[in-house]
Amino acid sequence: MIPARFEASRFPGKLMKDLVGKSVILRTYEATLNSNLFDEVYVVTDSDIIYNEIISKGGKAIKSINEHESGSDRIAEAVASMDIDIVVNVQGDEPFTQTEPLIKLLKVFKKDTLNEVDIASLMIKLEDEDEINNPNNVKVVIDDRNFAMYFSRAPIPYPREKSLATYFKHIGIYAFRKEALMRFTKLPINALEATEKLENLRFLANGMKVKMVETGQLAIGIDTPEDLEKAIELFNRNLKSY
Repeated sequence: MIPARFEASRFPGKLMKDLVGKSVILRTYEATLNSNLFDEVYVVTDSDIIYNEIISKGGKAIKSINEHESGSDRIAEAVASMDIDIVVNVQGDEPFTQTEPLIKLLKVFKKDTLNEVDIASLMIKLEDEDEINNPNNVKVVIDDRNFAMYFSRAPIPYPREKSLATYFKHIGIYAFRKEALMRFTKLPINALEATEKLENLRFLANGMKVKMVETGQLAIGIDTPEDLEKAIELFNRNLKSY
């Protein structure tokens, strides 16, 4: 499931921006579909423009009935009547979604014999100081078993001893047990989520277990016009390498 809003606050209309001949949302849909890991792939949107973009290109899309605060809420409405166990949420602005990280994400549930994990998500190590301090890069702190302890737009942990600090960027791809997803949508937005504008803080504030999986795969979430320029440059470079 790929939640897609047209009116993004930081970069309005970003999902319909051109990324080397195709829209950002279509690139993300095709990348997810081409992983061949899922029974079905849908874009779930409140926008006629995005809905028509996917349908007109032969893809599958679901139009939201209600207004939603988050992508996970939007997905929950779409899957409520579906007979499924695991729901994967791929953000609409992640056109470089790749197969290997998704496989790692799904393996979490195959190994979770005790049913401890409600949600699994991806992270990648950050080393560039500008990237660490960029509030558009959500950072995650994990415990010794790779369960998330906190997410923030701030650079966490605070580097009082700089040589010991390790930073991970959260990549906006989730895998939910359906039961956990439906439970999440009934929970109220808490102060932490409202402050940082991060829905994953609702999980933690309500005791839901989020297992983080490290990946080395490059991910470019398109949050700003500068991100789009980077994505175009990377896409062109990849095309020239074939």
